[in-house]
Amino acid sequence: MATVTEVRAGRRWSMLGLGVFAQASSAVFVHGTPFLLPALTARGMSLPAAGLLVAMPTVGLVCTLIAWGYVVDRIGERKVLVGGPLVMFVAGAAAAVTTDDLALGALLFLGGAGAASTNGASGRVIVGWFPPERRGLAMGIRQTAQPLGVGVGALAVPAVAAAHGISTAILVPAIMAGVAAAGCYLGIVDPPRPEGKGVDRANPYRGDATLWRIHAVSVLLCVPQGVVWTFALLWLHRDIGWSLPAAGVLVTATQILGAFGRIGAGAWSDRVGSRLGPLRTVAVAAVLSMAALGLTAWTQWWWTAIPLLIAASVITVSDNGLAFTAVAEIAGPYWSGRGLGIQNTGQNLAIAAIPPVFGALITVGGFPAAYLAAAALATAAIPLVPTDSRNPR
Repeated sequence: MATVTEVRAGRRWSMLGLGVFAQASSAVFVHGTPFLLPALTARGMSLPAAGLLVAMPTVGLVCTLIAWGYVVDRIGERKVLVGGPLVMFVAGAAAAVTTDDLALGALLFLGGAGAASTNGASGRVIVGWFPPERRGLAMGIRQTAQPLGVGVGALAVPAVAAAHGISTAILVPAIMAGVAAAGCYLGIVDPPRPEGKGVDRANPYRGDATLWRIHAVSVLLCVPQGVVWTFALLWLHRDIGWSLPAAGVLVTATQILGAFGRIGAGAWSDRVGSRLGPLRTVAVAAVLSMAALGLTAWTQWWWTAIPLLIAASVITVSDNGLAFTAVAEIAGPYWSGRGLGIQNTGQNLAIAAIPPVFGALITVGGFPAAYLAAAALATAAIPLVPTDSRNPR
């Protein structure tokens, strides 16, 4: 097996690009499917039924993240980055030709299960091939795959569905997944792992709460991120009075800025040689930005609300790459797949709970209450961030 020093920098970056593309194709499959709602309801399906149908990829994802992590730890990253996207491709192609809604839901669930494969595997490729002083930047770039995938889904899926039908729209992420599988088959090399059975194979969760604390921090910091992303459009339109197109442009711009924020946070962690120190700072900044946003929403100081919304949108997503890199480094080469699977599962469950829970809170107390509640939960994350006393592996 090749060692880190035997792989040229260009090859590392090409594997990063393949990992980003594979992760983006998963994001299109999981997060792009809800953009089929207009087409599904237009053909006569009730909104609750359509909502349940487009949620099936997310259900498949959450149910299999930890299992895929276990597979990554057992058989390596390359096989998973080929096999998972192939499952997406086959499930998407079959979904495109089925005429039965129950079968469609089952195939979307299967596609979501395949999509879960790329989360841990692509993260482990980065940590395995990039040296510690470049991992934060590389993981930050990898974390842009989700907003890129959401953007592709928002642009392509409803447009294709309107022009060519739902079946053709489902082929968009399926074809992307097929291309990702072929690319990973040709371009991914499993990173080296130590041969010993000692500390590297030991369960990092046993007798040490560090990883559990990072998982808890990430779940808590998901709340302000999810609140901003879920309700910003509605707040801009309903309370501030912006048109939906104008509000949509601003929300899209914040997604792009958030992607750059993830890259910047990763580069910062490389420069200071710490993941958890910057993670604590980002948690504090998330609390301050969300509290300030809640205050301006309550006082209706609209001239400061928009800059604060932009700032909060960038800050609240900047922790993702830091936490992912820390989990992979602390878990080690034989547990990072499962560690990242647990990390993703907790975050996705938190994100799934935000629309109904905070929707009810907004109904009762308005948007200021939602922003301040998100700030309070982020505050609880600050003391949970562990001390960064470990050397990256």
